[in-house]
Amino acid sequence: MSRAVGVLLALLVVVGFGRPDSVCRGEDPLPMLEKIEITSSLDKTPQTSLLWAPESAREQPTPLLIWLHSWSADYRQEASLEYQKQAVRRGWILLLPNFRGPNKRPEACGSKLARTDIIDAMNYVEQHYKIDPQRVYLAGASGGGHMTLLMAGYYPQRFSAVSAWVGITDVAQWYRDQAPAGKPSKYALDILAVCGGKPGESKKIDADYRARSPIHFLHQVGDLHVDIAAGVKDGHTGSVPIAHSLNAFNRIATTNGDDGVSDEEAEQLWTAQKLTTPQASDQVTDATYGREIILRRKSGNARVTIFQGGHEGLPEACCAWLAKQRRATTE
Repeated sequence: MSRAVGVLLALLVVVGFGRPDSVCRGEDPLPMLEKIEITSSLDKTPQTSLLWAPESAREQPTPLLIWLHSWSADYRQEASLEYQKQAVRRGWILLLPNFRGPNKRPEACGSKLARTDIIDAMNYVEQHYKIDPQRVYLAGASGGGHMTLLMAGYYPQRFSAVSAWVGITDVAQWYRDQAPAGKPSKYALDILAVCGGKPGESKKIDADYRARSPIHFLHQVGDLHVDIAAGVKDGHTGSVPIAHSLNAFNRIATTNGDDGVSDEEAEQLWTAQKLTTPQASDQVTDATYGREIILRRKSGNARVTIFQGGHEGLPEACCAWLAKQRRATTE
């Protein structure tokens, strides 16, 4: 490959339209994504998303997959490639909203502006295509997992099912995770820039942390289908301890009147990365994961999975689960 061609392909990835890595692997190139600008219903600024839809979506009800970028990325994140593959193969519409970009300023990181941007982008798609109202899916990993669960808590009626991978569920706790011995990491510095201070500095700051943390709103999901997953090594080799995912599931289970994952089990998963006495549901084999399942529990329409892995999402497993879910949505 010549240097000029290499530069061109790199630029295509940066702007989020071309998918040159598909071509380089000898695969059929993925279709181009459409860049759309939507005026925010809150602050009237133009907000960008990427969109792909099959031609048939103008005539017949079609599932919609909204995939949310991670903590330090924006709507052009290259990881969306694998979700675009899933959407194209399944004939789903794919929406990649920006929701104020990387989480390093107050307007991002689950703010009211960021949440509204996702709803505005969904409304745009619903105005231009025929959406199957029983198959509106939301998914993301890491910072995208955080935003997925936050949207589930704030707007459960808008989604049929959500799938959150290795997500941050308590921003105040994640600040503490990321500032051991009072020495803040990059992520802790991002959180300070977002919330304006450390947890406990003032009632106003604490209220801001709370408003951006899914753990405080997951009791509102009702019968929404909720999938929560994390690699057991995350927090050791990755950045988000599995307690975030376990606590999120437990919040839903408690609301449903069910037992969650016990403190003893959570400690075993954290220290030994296995359960001393796994339940029958933990010993399932799931071919879509291609990984050992270490824990799987369910409560109502929610489930949590801890698998052999780290800080990662598994697109095939994510979309295979979503594809099975149906639930009517309302505005």
